[in-house]
Amino acid sequence: MKIESYACGAWTAGTDDGVEVSNAINGEFIGRVSSQGIDFAGMLEHGRKVGGAALRRMTIHDRANMLKALAKYLLDRKEMFYSVSASTGATRADSWIDIEGGIGTVFAYSGIARRELPNETFAVEGKVEHLSAGGSFVGRHILTAKHGVSLHINAFNFPCWGMLEKIAPSLIAGVPAIVKPATVSSYLTEAMVREIIASGILPEGSLQLLCGRTGDLFDHLNEQDSVTFTGSAATGQMLKSHPNIVANSIPFNMEADSLNCSILGANAAPGTAEFDLFIKGVAQETTVKAGQKCTAIRRAIVPRDYVDAVIEALRARLDKTPVGDPSVEGVRMGSLIGRDQVEDVWQAVERLAGDNEIVHGGQRDFDVLGADCRKGAFFPSTLLYCDKPFQTDAAHSVEAFGPVSTIMPYANADEAIELARMGRGSLVGSLVTADNDEAARIVLGTAPWHGRLLVLNSDCAKESTGHGSPLAPLVHGGPGRAGGGEELGGSRAIKHYMQRTALQGSPDTLTAITRQFTTGATPKLGPVHPFKKTFDEVEIGDSLISHRRTVTEADIVNFGCLSGDHFYVHFDEIGAKESFFGKRVAHGYFVLSAAAGLFVDPAQGPLMANYGLENLRFTEPVGIGDTIRVRLTAKEKIRKEKRPDEDRAAGVVVWDAEITNQDNVTVAVYDIMTLVEREDN
Repeated sequence: MKIESYACGAWTAGTDDGVEVSNAINGEFIGRVSSQGIDFAGMLEHGRKVGGAALRRMTIHDRANMLKALAKYLLDRKEMFYSVSASTGATRADSWIDIEGGIGTVFAYSGIARRELPNETFAVEGKVEHLSAGGSFVGRHILTAKHGVSLHINAFNFPCWGMLEKIAPSLIAGVPAIVKPATVSSYLTEAMVREIIASGILPEGSLQLLCGRTGDLFDHLNEQDSVTFTGSAATGQMLKSHPNIVANSIPFNMEADSLNCSILGANAAPGTAEFDLFIKGVAQETTVKAGQKCTAIRRAIVPRDYVDAVIEALRARLDKTPVGDPSVEGVRMGSLIGRDQVEDVWQAVERLAGDNEIVHGGQRDFDVLGADCRKGAFFPSTLLYCDKPFQTDAAHSVEAFGPVSTIMPYANADEAIELARMGRGSLVGSLVTADNDEAARIVLGTAPWHGRLLVLNSDCAKESTGHGSPLAPLVHGGPGRAGGGEELGGSRAIKHYMQRTALQGSPDTLTAITRQFTTGATPKLGPVHPFKKTFDEVEIGDSLISHRRTVTEADIVNFGCLSGDHFYVHFDEIGAKESFFGKRVAHGYFVLSAAAGLFVDPAQGPLMANYGLENLRFTEPVGIGDTIRVRLTAKEKIRKEKRPDEDRAAGVVVWDAEITNQDNVTVAVYDIMTLVEREDN
């Protein structure tokens, strides 16, 4: 059996025998993997010209809805993936992280894109920058999809999640992807990609699969392409230094395995809830996926007085985690991915044992339930103790990528911080403490060396996702040894695949390009009130200048009685004169309410509801006798998809609102969002 690639619109197997892959539990043959004969340059061109062109014609929201449909499709077929995943040595719980965790990440990115990014083929970023005194020359940033391909080289430990968490932001950005899974677990990635292609949900060319070696693929990358890599630091550094990557300044995002730490706080003594949380966390990160996680806890940093209690508690917990065939009842930890990986981990443990004491496991002869230890890729959960962590390098430089962790003591917070730093850059660190002052000191001391930090205590433990769970809205990556890259991170991850361009020009020109009203652009004043227009009829720049209203003392008194806000600057004549304002002033929210009365058309029409208010600033006080008016301008339009339970289709119109006084001085600015009926019901 050949594990196939999907290249240039067709499934294809390599022309030679390639590499044999086997079942991690029983060693049985699964298939052969080869990329010999594949046209690597053709794959890139197919992605750029076919997939990229199709994606760029879609809006960001179209792409996000496409991924939502794909996630639903995959979730309906999850049991198929679970059955294949069993051959990787994973338990059902391990596979859940990879399969449903990956699908959940796709769902999450679909929601992030629809909430945070416009329903356009591009995105506008940041505020308008005023570049001239007269206001006729301004600047703004836009983000557009690169006309290239994102190449994702993934590690063996998460064949599904590793792919999905990378292609989701890339496809939303409008950039097609080529996925290159690790050979040893590529059969699971292939199974999921087959279903993705069969669904017909993605445009042709937007996703291709390369199983086997990359050949001369790197030679054909260009300046519009990007590469992401997850795996060992040595391999990542080799690929990152490829002459073509360097010559064309091709973005290369690396996430490397790191020596992540977990710190037990000084106040988390044995017997406390936090002590138990620490033990549970270290044990879970040692055994979940048999320790084959880039976020696993490799260094457990504990107060010296608690060392014996920590070792005893971890031994007891790990003894309750039987190793074996996950299909056998009672087995809670499966195998490593393959026999080669087993030998790699044993070599790392032997190096660690030279300077440290093995206090649990570490024996090649151990019990395995329901399987043959000589045929499967099993490894015992293993703990080491490093008594003098400041006098040894191995515990801070050697990673055993399996169910292995090293305990090391500290005397005070400064030592705990220094030990965390000695990992020289980690994807994630955790601190278990109920002392918020201790948390602040250690977090601020260690943050520059970590991509993510979990601070865990009994207050958040019930809902915490734990030390080793990267989440779509938060950055996944880390400095130094962790690769210096950044994955996930909400909309930031989507922007990794887009080109940020600074625009300079007149307000009218930038309004036309960005499809967002730029302050200083020519407003469109017409005979029809903007609120009488449907979403389709509203044009960016449509404006209304209201009639005027003079603020009276009665307005202030009545609003104070209605709202209950009797702050002294509104009612105390003497106190107000001594205040920052120098006089009695109207409530800011009265000014907003009065402004609404000035610009709202009271008649029934296509405007359905006030959808929200953002970016409010009160810039000048409004006193008794001041006269205000409002300029309202259509700033942005966001088309919303009609839900099955909605009677009418709608879109959101964002209005730039500016309130001025009798001297034409701005007293308040803000954005109003209205829900407006669309014509295409």
